[in-house]
Amino acid sequence: MAYKEIFGQGRQEGELDLALRLLQRRCGALTPVQVAAVRALPLERLEALAEALLEFKGLADLNQWLRGEG
Repeated sequence: MAYKEIFGQGRQEGELDLALRLLQRRCGALTPVQVAAVRALPLERLEALAEALLEFKGLADLNQWLRGEG
């Protein structure tokens, strides 16, 4: 793997871990389906989620965002 690919993969893992921790703190316990949906997001969407979750009030907001309605 090239350095850029390794760096990108590490960055995505970091973004993913941070997003999941922030979501759990903001919204409460996530379901396995929600965790899987977040894990499946590409880096660009993870970054967008990290910004959007600052305005979430609960799990309904996460579900709405994941459906592309948020």
